[in-house]
Amino acid sequence: MVRAFALLATLFVGGPANAACHLALALALDVSSSVDDAEYQLQRDGLASALLSENVQDAFFAHPGDWVSLAVYEWSGRYQHAVVLDWIEIRDPEALFSAAEKIAAAKRSHSEFPTAMGYALGYSASLFAKAPRCDRATLDVSGDGVNNDGFAPHLAYSAFPLNNVTVNGLVIGGADPEVQQFYLSDVIRGPGAFVVLAQNYHAFEEAMESKLIREIGVMTLGMDTEHLPHGGG
Repeated sequence: MVRAFALLATLFVGGPANAACHLALALALDVSSSVDDAEYQLQRDGLASALLSENVQDAFFAHPGDWVSLAVYEWSGRYQHAVVLDWIEIRDPEALFSAAEKIAAAKRSHSEFPTAMGYALGYSASLFAKAPRCDRATLDVSGDGVNNDGFAPHLAYSAFPLNNVTVNGLVIGGADPEVQQFYLSDVIRGPGAFVVLAQNYHAFEEAMESKLIREIGVMTLGMDTEHLPHGGG
């Protein structure tokens, strides 16, 4: 009887029963052989710093009681994938700081393998299969090259259950039109999908911050993603 009363009280005051995960967000970091150790550190530390920026924190916590579930993995060759941060519910600043600390402390998983984008996208399907139930799902893929190993992205999309996942891209070394076009034509997918450009690894943090604000803001504020630009910086 007491338990039932407590449940009813929770429902009437709009407590945790009304809370929701608005977004399952997976971030994929390129650790292929084209990324040297200094560039890897700029990418890893840039992500950790971007997550803790004031504007990104504002996006995470714009709606008290609702949250984003976050995961991070590294990708390179066909079978070279490593989870840096397993799914964590970002319900408060402490959880976000904990996530950023784990990312900043990560050790590079691989460094001698090519760029297998199709396999990287396929791997995300297994990660999303373990994600908490959320209103939306987004994969955020960062990289500095085109697919040069294994199957192409379109085969990943036809073979793996990613129909409900929006895929956005962050192109590093955005001065190379080939890489940008590859992401625009082959990688990004879903309503409102977009590409952000970082001219080099030193610009990665700023580009990631902008990208996170856009991804989290769209998902948490319920904006019309159908009318967002398809790509650009």
